[in-house]
Amino acid sequence: MNSTPANLVEVRGLRVVGSSEGRPETTIVNDIDFTVARGEVLALIGESGSGKTTIALSLMGHARTGCRIAGGSIRVGECDVRALSPDALASLRGRKVAYIAQSAAAAFNPARTILDQVIESALIHRTMSKAAAQAKAVELFRALALPEPELIGKRYPHQVSGGQLQRLLAAMALITDPELVILDEPTTALDVTTQIDVLQAFKRVVKELGTTAVYVSHDLAVVAQMADRIVVLSDGAIREVGSTAQILHAPAHAYTQSLIAAVMPTPRGARPETRAVTSAEARPLLEVKRLVAGYGKVDAKGFPAARILDDVDLVIHRGKTVGVIGESGSGKTTLAKVIAGLVPVASGSLLLDGEPMPKRLNRRTKEQFRRIQIVFQNADTALNPVHTVERILSRPLAFYHGMKGERARQRVAELLDLVRLPAALATRRSGELSGGQKQRINLARALAAEPDLILCDEVTSALDTVVGAAILDLLADLQRKLGVSYLFITHDIGKMRAISDDIVVLYSGHRVEAGDRAALCAPPFHPYADLLISSAPELRTGWLDEASIRCHSELPPIGPRAEHSELCTFLGRCPLRVDGLCNTTAPARRQLSNGAEVLCHRTEVDLTSLQQIPALREGTVV
Repeated sequence: MNSTPANLVEVRGLRVVGSSEGRPETTIVNDIDFTVARGEVLALIGESGSGKTTIALSLMGHARTGCRIAGGSIRVGECDVRALSPDALASLRGRKVAYIAQSAAAAFNPARTILDQVIESALIHRTMSKAAAQAKAVELFRALALPEPELIGKRYPHQVSGGQLQRLLAAMALITDPELVILDEPTTALDVTTQIDVLQAFKRVVKELGTTAVYVSHDLAVVAQMADRIVVLSDGAIREVGSTAQILHAPAHAYTQSLIAAVMPTPRGARPETRAVTSAEARPLLEVKRLVAGYGKVDAKGFPAARILDDVDLVIHRGKTVGVIGESGSGKTTLAKVIAGLVPVASGSLLLDGEPMPKRLNRRTKEQFRRIQIVFQNADTALNPVHTVERILSRPLAFYHGMKGERARQRVAELLDLVRLPAALATRRSGELSGGQKQRINLARALAAEPDLILCDEVTSALDTVVGAAILDLLADLQRKLGVSYLFITHDIGKMRAISDDIVVLYSGHRVEAGDRAALCAPPFHPYADLLISSAPELRTGWLDEASIRCHSELPPIGPRAEHSELCTFLGRCPLRVDGLCNTTAPARRQLSNGAEVLCHRTEVDLTSLQQIPALREGTVV
């Protein structure tokens, strides 16, 4: 009598190599050994280039273009994956082994309904009839806590949110009852508030179905909520394997210890010794007053059809960092673009050193351009792949300073040194650089103008934890050396606290809270700021279950909204809303004893007593 093997997955001596443009093959991952027990969730964690996705894809017998599986054995259930024919591999993929990608938007066809795409794998592999597949899809939609499970399948991908689309991708993967599910960074592109919903849905479904899973991530705090065991990878090799509890609390390898240290945000705001400041220095570098801005056709009053920012105030002092935090769509990037001159001001004013700045780009002077520079989120699209690093950095030197020839080459070397890169990189193109190196070049290009203010738009969100922490250290170091100011935009409260002197919380284009870093480390908070803080993953097991209860408490019932354009924009999601007040009257700005200002009807006593969630303190793991 044959017993079912305890391990569903066994990988021994795996080696994957790659080559390009006729160059010799290089080893990407080497001598990889691990097992995954039936019903277990195993995490593969490491930085970009560590080999985690390469290993995960090999479980499907797949290697990316230019790569090949060169050695070792891969067994999934009874299948020797490396011995399978192309037809047998096609049968394995999507049937026995399913894959949930990082970008759900890229995985769906925008021209077909969601339901048709979710059930497609079941029809291809003939695991059930179309009617049965449709019924099962609705069951999965319900299990994944999707709204209107009977109807959502009739929509098209663009008609649902990013978090919903990610859960629908999970339904697509689970429709055939696969033996193994691979989740490849499935929440990396999501806001922290949405991430809770998706993680909770994934965890519940995996547990209920007894699914075996491999979870690929660079985020230890997320992995801590999902995995039973963790494999730590670096440079294509395994550094450590252990239970989640052991890896988090007693990491043995120095690299694992560095990963854990990188997700513990420490304040990077140390300043040079204090000295007397002149009246000019005491004056704010930048003031944003009663700002209204947006996109689309302008009406007779000069307001855009889509009003993204509404009555926003902001002050940035010299040598200081103001952090702006909020979910996608809150207006963070639009604010940076308005300050940079890329989006016109509809109403309100911008003052640079107390002097009004033109509301439109074409009316600004070269000097005003020089003094305010912007660093975009995605260095891949911000850097011209055809140009060398030297040419990329030389252009602002020539434009702003008239610097050319040997002096420009010397300054390029100095800029590379400033951002802690070797001078030899000057001859390379962006495609030859790592993600962290590209972002440093992006920053060096801004520094080439010798600006007073740099607008940092999600500059670490596309980077791994360790690389992102290094960029934060670099920004703080440059501020100490150069006295530059930053507007630091993010949706990550941990990074925000680590670098900011003052913090502004945006929701739906409104400034709902503003205060210094200390004010946003302990209650009371605006209810939306409280939600953001409560949604930041902590580096401990069990956090997800607690956060799901905290962040999904039942909302107090209220009557219909009054026809009042200035009502609280957070009303529909607020757990502290008051019927007869919040839905009828515009909230006033309220000063709290900690110095913060909130846009809320609730008193400080109300907020303090009702926010019983233990707040994340400065320096706490997130």
